[in-house]
Formats: sequence, structure tokens, C-alpha cells
Amino acid sequence: MIPCMYDRILVPTDGSAGGERAIRHGISLAEAHDADVHAIYVVNTASYGGLPMETSWEGVRDVLTDEGEEALDRIKELAGDRLANAAVIDGSPAKRIVSYAAETDCDLIVMGTHGRSGVDRLLLGSVAERVVRVSEVPVLTVRVGGSDDSDATPSDEEVVTPTPEEPSGDAPADRPDEPTDRRANVDGA
Repeated sequence: MIPCMYDRILVPTDGSAGGERAIRHGISLAEAHDADVHAIYVVNTASYGGLPMETSWEGVRDVLTDEGEEALDRIKELAGDRLANAAVIDGSPAKRIVSYAAETDCDLIVMGTHGRSGVDRLLLGSVAERVVRVSEVPVLTVRVGGSDDSDATPSDEEVVTPTPEEPSGDAPADRPDEPTDRRANVDGA
């Protein structure tokens, strides 16, 4: 049995289909550590500050809140009795995720990241990156947004496991009958 490292795991969601991979990972960790799951959806009020006054903020907020409730309903289905709290909150997503984790004494934040780089990251930013930079609570990021997010298990190509006699994971060049890399079969087959 794994010693209990975590009592409370925060799983923030943006409601995206790809984000379910991170949600499932967080719930699996909660099950392994007998921990409670906290789930939040942050309505990003910071990005709507520039709306013209004639725009109905309440209408926009209502739509976003409904999306958040739907996203949290999915976590409720997946987490079952592990779910200690689910909330839709307003504010800047990174700031609210960090403050919620601190206020509720969460031991871990598990969240998705798209792994953007270069211009995409510069233009779009990364909530996960901002959370990692400022959170005092450990953050586990789970890569989402790949070609097939329905599979929460890494493929053979994504996992390279060193063997005991070769700690670096490189196969010796003088053994041509050996594979040039060693991949773990994560499906157990």
C-alpha cells in the first residue's frame, strides 16, 4: 500500500474535453492515497474587463457559470464519494487556483497543460505555467490537447524505461541483436 502523501487534491477544470485526462489522473491519485478531491472552475472575469458597457456582463457570466457547472458535474460523476467540494468561482484563473489550494489546505494541484511553446505560449499564455510559478502547493501538470485525449495512458512511444544494467536507457552499440531503445509497455501486454 502506498503511504498517504496527499489528503486533499485540487483538480481545476476549464471544461475542455482534453482536460478530462488531467481530471482522471487527479482522481486516480486521490484513490491511491485515500485523498479527497476538490474541483473548481474559474470564470475568468479578468478577460472580460474590456467589454463595452452596453454588453451585458451578467449574460456572459451566466453562460460561463453554466459551462462551469457542467464541467463540475462531469467531475462529480468521475470522482463519486471522493469529491469533497466542487465550486464555480470568479477571478483570474491562476490566482484563484493558487488561493483556493492554499485556503483549503490542498496537498497537490493536478491540472492540464497544452504544452504550448514559442509564439503560441507568448500569445495565449499558460494558466498552468503561472500556477506552477507562484503556488506553494506542489503542482502536477498533465499534458492534454494531443491527437487523442481519450486515452489517459501514455503510448509506447512516450515512455522510455532504463534497464538495470543500462541506467541511461541507451542500448549498447556492440549488441546489434538488442533494440536501440527500450520501451515499457504501459498496457501490460
